[in-house]
Amino acid sequence: MRNISINQLDDMPRPVVAIGTDYSHGHLLPFHTHRRGQLLYGATGVMRVSTQSGNWVVPPQRAVWIPPGVAHEVLMLGVSTRSLYIEPCTVDLGPKCQVLNVSALLRHLLMEAVDVPLMYDQVGRDGVLINLLLHELTRSAPLPLHIPMPVEGKLLSLCQTFLNMPNTHQSPQHWADQLHISLRTFNRLFRQQTGLSFRQWRQQACVVQALARLAAGEAVTRIALDFGYESPAAFSTMFRRVLGQAPSVWLEPTN
Repeated sequence: MRNISINQLDDMPRPVVAIGTDYSHGHLLPFHTHRRGQLLYGATGVMRVSTQSGNWVVPPQRAVWIPPGVAHEVLMLGVSTRSLYIEPCTVDLGPKCQVLNVSALLRHLLMEAVDVPLMYDQVGRDGVLINLLLHELTRSAPLPLHIPMPVEGKLLSLCQTFLNMPNTHQSPQHWADQLHISLRTFNRLFRQQTGLSFRQWRQQACVVQALARLAAGEAVTRIALDFGYESPAAFSTMFRRVLGQAPSVWLEPTN
């Protein structure tokens, strides 16, 4: 099915409902939840997904898993999606959102699934296709495109301010001073709240924010300078250290 709300199809007596949707650039889906788990795949464009626990950027031809009942907001940047709405307990992809790599086989299965009849024959060809899709989905590798957010009010505010204007030169001591706590206490608090050290979080936040800006057509040089890097080469080196590949690779189709 295409360009139809899952709310009209949620009670279909099938474990998977596949829907394809085209969005205008900049379209925002405000916070909402689904009874089913959702695999949200962007055939084109970039998606920015937000929940209370963090933010994710989903490059082209990757997907994000959104567990059942998790409130989320999605900003669509030139996106054509293929979504699977999956009955709870059908697959185990974990209780938290995560960006997933999408293999060539999974990509073709997702594209095909939206043309499968809603009441597909579960023991026929279409049922086999859906089952193979679910098997391939469980093999998908998670990608480090998540910015975990703290729950503590003042620290959360500092993190949100940083995301609006990332700066690689901001030090943990600077943040500790703003919170009126010692550096040691700050480092312990930050790791407790986010699961990452401040340096890891700062780098990951810069990388994820950079992907969203690259998708909007901004140059690496502009982004690198805005983030406080001395040169595009220095920024690209950091990017490769975090994600293993150059910035441009993440905006290209997967193999």
